[in-house]
Amino acid sequence: MNGENIAVVKLNEALRNAIKSLGVDEADDVFEKPKHEGHGDRAANSAMKLAKRLKSNPREVAQKITDNLKSDVIIKSEIAGPGFLNVFLSGKFYGEVVNDILRQGKNYGSVNLGQSRNIQVEFVSANPTGPLHIGHGRGAAVGDSVARILAFTGWNVQREYYVNDSGLQITNLGKSTQARYFELLGKSSEFPEGGYKGEYIYDLAREIIELEGKKFLDVPAEESLDYFKKYAAEKIMSSIREDLETFRVEFDKFFPEGYLHENGLVKSAMEDLKARGYAYEQDGALWFKTEDTIGDDKDRVLIRANGIPTYFASDIAYHRNKFITRGFERVIDVWGADHHGYIARMKAAVKAMGKNPDDFEVLLIQLVNLLRGGKIVTMSTRAGEFITLREVLDEAGVDATRFFFLTRRSDSQLDFDLDLAKKQGSENPVFYVQYAHARIAGILREFEKRGGNLDAVNETPAEIFDNKDARELADALSFYPQEIAQASRELAPQVLTGYVLNLAGIFHSFYNTNRILDEPDEKVSSGRINLIRAAKIVIASCLELLGVNAPERM
Repeated sequence: MNGENIAVVKLNEALRNAIKSLGVDEADDVFEKPKHEGHGDRAANSAMKLAKRLKSNPREVAQKITDNLKSDVIIKSEIAGPGFLNVFLSGKFYGEVVNDILRQGKNYGSVNLGQSRNIQVEFVSANPTGPLHIGHGRGAAVGDSVARILAFTGWNVQREYYVNDSGLQITNLGKSTQARYFELLGKSSEFPEGGYKGEYIYDLAREIIELEGKKFLDVPAEESLDYFKKYAAEKIMSSIREDLETFRVEFDKFFPEGYLHENGLVKSAMEDLKARGYAYEQDGALWFKTEDTIGDDKDRVLIRANGIPTYFASDIAYHRNKFITRGFERVIDVWGADHHGYIARMKAAVKAMGKNPDDFEVLLIQLVNLLRGGKIVTMSTRAGEFITLREVLDEAGVDATRFFFLTRRSDSQLDFDLDLAKKQGSENPVFYVQYAHARIAGILREFEKRGGNLDAVNETPAEIFDNKDARELADALSFYPQEIAQASRELAPQVLTGYVLNLAGIFHSFYNTNRILDEPDEKVSSGRINLIRAAKIVIASCLELLGVNAPERM
């Protein structure tokens, strides 16, 4: 059933068939969760949407829909307010929800939105000029989780890291390392303006001394600079890749910026823009018509008068390679929030290369405040004083770090409470969720230890849903495909962190009010076993999409 829940699909089909019976052929309405308790188990505002078209009172339309609503899982229907349709569902519906989850297993929720279309998610892409800091970590968690969600919902996803291995920043990295090398060997050297001051630069210089000794002391600085640039960038990039691997972030491709220049891709992209009428030459430079194209405050330089391409030119060539050469149908970039003003320019560039600018999307990553002891830890990347991702992982662990990074919209500021992330208790959200999964696993182990056979457990009986907490748990599970679809369409992992945290709370409430292994009625006990098995499947699926472990024991 393509990841959806058959019971939910049948219920929505009943609604659409009732609407079509009124002469509306293109009905695509679905039942929603009522906003207020007591207004039924599902609600629809179809009557109010159709009243004008059918030239009738909304309540009269709602009554006609109700009269034609045929489903064996609806106990009763009510018309509320101006024409809301509220329906009350039977235990049979919730039993079917659970049974369908057990049949689908880990495929439950994998709604096929992408239909195998090609999409690329480019994220992190931090310059190899220093270790990853917690801001990079948030971008890594968001990009990786978005890629996982898109793959789960039918997209053919490629994960890419753009390696900015050329330009002024790499030159400054080389000069910084070279200056520290000379300093450690007692040679006077001026530290470059805009250089990198972190302790890691001294570490790189010490490594070079260990490898090469005093070899470069008597060589002109200009001649040895390439060595320092190459060594430092490659060493830092290797460290970045190790940190990302620890953080459970994998890439299909690392794309070096140098490839664009070495293979003439920047030049060919600029020629294409000129041929399409989007670029022109003036004062010895090449300009992009951003003022005419997007109403920018001025046109932007692509190639400087000295012949050196701007970052904008390189980015255009890079995205032309994505869309035109490699044929991605959608491209998603994950950028720092300080690049907000750059989005419109890149969309203009995508339009200029003959593609739909809506197929290029940017997720912005806002700042992370690291809290320790309730106080913000001060950081300055310019001075080389920042908390690295590795430090946070060593202190809080991968699971808590990823979960905390994904609890809010990526473009909203995030306070990361390091003390809370380390707590082994219910106040820590990731512990709370993981404990729900581990608790279910423990119950199932005990069930089998007592001679139970999970493969022999029969269909879920309707009567177990006479219990309010059991109904709420099955109800929450029924909405998982809908939550997944929303997370995929909106590129929003925080939808899933919120969902699974709520689901864990509902499970804990159910556990506290329902006997499972010690229930004397074997049929009821088996039904409750089914229900928690379904909950375990969904919690594990959700955590997998967030890149968080679902432990069997805690």
